[in-house]
Amino acid sequence: MATFKVQDGTEIYYKDWGTGQPIVFHHGWPLSSDDWDAQLMYFLEKGYRVIAHDRRGHGRSTQTATGNEMDTYASDIAQLVEALDLKDAIHIGHSTGGGEVVRYITNHGTSRVSKAVLISAVTPTMAKSATNPDGVPMEVFDEIRLNTATRRQQYFQDFTLAFYGYNRDGANVQQGVMDNWWRQGMMGGIKAHYDCIKAFSETDFTEELKKLEIPVLVLHGEDDQIVPIDITGRRAAKLVQNGTLITYPGFPHGMPTTEAETINKDILAFISGK
Repeated sequence: MATFKVQDGTEIYYKDWGTGQPIVFHHGWPLSSDDWDAQLMYFLEKGYRVIAHDRRGHGRSTQTATGNEMDTYASDIAQLVEALDLKDAIHIGHSTGGGEVVRYITNHGTSRVSKAVLISAVTPTMAKSATNPDGVPMEVFDEIRLNTATRRQQYFQDFTLAFYGYNRDGANVQQGVMDNWWRQGMMGGIKAHYDCIKAFSETDFTEELKKLEIPVLVLHGEDDQIVPIDITGRRAAKLVQNGTLITYPGFPHGMPTTEAETINKDILAFISGK
């Protein structure tokens, strides 16, 4: 296991394979770097250096009771990037990981970053509020919090149905994919998972997105039942200064797994400039 100890003593697990231009992958809640298997293999074979970490409190990283919010997530990444001396890196974030990418870039600058990709990302903001009247009602996130805190084992199994669109008529349900999601989720710490719900639902990245000058690719499934496209992906692509939006009819929130062939080709075209 490769681990890196950040300033507060938390050990961050990471994978670092290959050579060439680095791609850093940021996973969603409540998963781990294992959720990027299809992308790690694909881009490694294309000649890139691929790096994926387990966010603090997730996967094989320290199960922290503190620091489970975006500023600390971003600081952890900045320290890892510096330790690995990554330059001209492409940062790719899925769901919560998309917010982590944006906060990392805006808090720590672009001197080591060339491009960013936001996949099914929670940016600019999720929860309904006075400034986000079309957002998801807070009651939805309160329910996620309650179920995570009190019945995580079964809830994480149930959550996979909407995550992968397996509750749709005609869906090609893959039990192994569901089991792998549950496995990753149960590896993490319950306190970190609980805290992260606030981080991914209530953090507002609107002003941060406006500051992004690097090229940003936004990918979002039109049938995303977890992070609705109209309040996130479509808005995010308009807020950044140099954004490209690709949407996919019928694709679910977990499309990097279920639709990896399509997603990977679109990312490759963007990062290689073809």
